[in-house]
Amino acid sequence: MGVVIPPPIREALVAHTLACLPEECCGLLAVDGHGSIRFVYPLTNVDHSPVSYTVEPREHFGALRHADRHGWEIEGGFHSHPTTTPVPSPTDVERSPGPGWLHLLVGFEAGRPAVRAFRIRDGQIEEVQEEARTQGSGRGFLRDPAHGSHQPP
Repeated sequence: MGVVIPPPIREALVAHTLACLPEECCGLLAVDGHGSIRFVYPLTNVDHSPVSYTVEPREHFGALRHADRHGWEIEGGFHSHPTTTPVPSPTDVERSPGPGWLHLLVGFEAGRPAVRAFRIRDGQIEEVQEEARTQGSGRGFLRDPAHGSHQPP
């Protein structure tokens, strides 16, 4: 089964990646009952590192509450690899929350941002093919640069 990454979601992923350079960015993905990505939550990387990330806990719980209010589930996450291609690292495999978790990675191929999707099952990386958009219209969300706020609207 593939994944549909709506254009606003892709745009939000890439924008958050570029805004966080040279550090890794990170965030969460909300999906609806049909498995469609509905919302992206760009969150703070408290590691402030180009090679690792840890999601800021209060923002994590804020995303959970926002998703719950909309009837969505957090079933995936994203982060960037600022200097490499978007392929899971050994650390990504080790820290994977579980086989149902969707990993979107943003990296750079030929100097341009690229987004790829993966699932990690029993330590094995499985690339998830992107499908044409068939339903739903996900929304991207970017923090207010003037306030640094990650709070969803």
